[in-house]
Formats: sequence, structure tokens, C-alpha cells
Amino acid sequence: MKFRLGEDVNKNHIKLRVRLDYKGETKPGRFFFGGKSTEKVAEDTREQRIALLRNIPMQGIVVEDIDTTMEIYTAPDETTGEDIAYAPAVLTVCADTLEDVLRLVMREEFRRVEVMEPDQLTLSRYEIERLLFKVSDEFGQARQLWERRLNSK
Repeated sequence: MKFRLGEDVNKNHIKLRVRLDYKGETKPGRFFFGGKSTEKVAEDTREQRIALLRNIPMQGIVVEDIDTTMEIYTAPDETTGEDIAYAPAVLTVCADTLEDVLRLVMREEFRRVEVMEPDQLTLSRYEIERLLFKVSDEFGQARQLWERRLNSK
């Protein structure tokens, strides 16, 4: 994969800013005690997942910065109509290839991506084939995960 920065063509990394919004799904409280609020669950989920991103390396991806200062927001759920809280986090990452980035953008909590560097990207036919294969593979894994979740409920 070749990256073009101005007039220079190099084979370095791609730098991205990825936004992930972690969903706060509440569980009913036990006995007479109420459960956690959706905001608290969303914040706890974000903290747990961000700790995993910081501590567990991903092949081909280096997490440069994690911004968790954005406020938690609520939005109505499309199926139930109840308000659900989301805790956003913005990751600044460097990746070796676009295929490595797919692990981040195929997640349920993925919302937005911004390519910071390079200005242009050149892919060979072989690299496009590998990228499309990886997209198909990641989509198949995501579908299997959703089927397992639906069957377990």
C-alpha cells in the first residue's frame, strides 16, 4: 500500500481518528434495590473496553491517544422506544494497512472515522483483493456473533 503525502510517495502508516460510542444497557435490579442508571452502565462499559484497548495489543495497530472527555448522551432505542445512554470515545490510531483498521470499524460501537494521514492512498489490485476478502471475513464473523446473541435470548 502506498500513501501519498503531497508529492512524496511512501509506504508508512495510515493515521486515523475513530469514534466509538459504547452503549449502556441496564439490567433489572435485584430484589428491592434498583439497578445502575443507563448513564453509569455506559460509562462503566466505556472504561472497561478502553482499558482493554490500552492493555491488549492489536496486530498492525498502535493506539496513540484515547479521548474519553466527551459527555455521555441518551437517545431513544428504535425497537423498545426507551432512552439508552451512549458513552463516546475517540481513538487516534496508526495502522499498517487498511485491513488492520477493519477490526475497529466493524464493531457495533463504531460511529465515525476520519483519515488524518495520508492525503491520498494508492492500492494495487492485489491489495484491493485482500481488503475485500478481509471485509467479507469480518462481516461473516460479525454475523455469527449477532446470530449467537439472538439465539441466546
